[in-house]
Amino acid sequence: MSSEDPKQSEWFAEELQPHEASLRAWLRYRFSSSLDVDDIVQEAFMVTLKARTDDKLRSPKAFLYGTARNLALRSMQTRRARGLDNSLQIDDCELTDEQADVHDAVVRNQELQILTKAIQTLPDRCRQIFTLRKVYGMTQREIAQKLDISPRTVNAQITIGLRKCMAFVEDYCRESSFDETR
Repeated sequence: MSSEDPKQSEWFAEELQPHEASLRAWLRYRFSSSLDVDDIVQEAFMVTLKARTDDKLRSPKAFLYGTARNLALRSMQTRRARGLDNSLQIDDCELTDEQADVHDAVVRNQELQILTKAIQTLPDRCRQIFTLRKVYGMTQREIAQKLDISPRTVNAQITIGLRKCMAFVEDYCRESSFDETR
């Protein structure tokens, strides 16, 4: 990054750099080990800095993560198209009973589907705020600024969203266990 613009350097240090370690960890967790995380992070920083100079950026962290995700997906698609996807080597394969892992994955997938249904039942504004906080990881202050509402309103809507989601999941579980006993 050039040191010609001290304001941009300061903004980078305050808004983007604090997220670098968590972004790297998130990319490693979410995508295959064959992904070049360093390149993705650097390119995501550059795209985010450019978006900021064009005055299009409202939530730097959300934009950074979204950009990194898109870059990682594009990189993986390119590697697959070129036949470079070597994320699974024959030497890495283990012939063990993976039934427990499959069961855990199915359970996590079902839990995610239930949570998605719960979030979809929230009122529009509550769902928007809840999603920005829990899915995109925005702070309450960032959400308040983005939606031009008070942080107290954001806090209240998140609390409402949590309670309604918990109630939905409890009802769903109660109904499911009732159906299984028949």
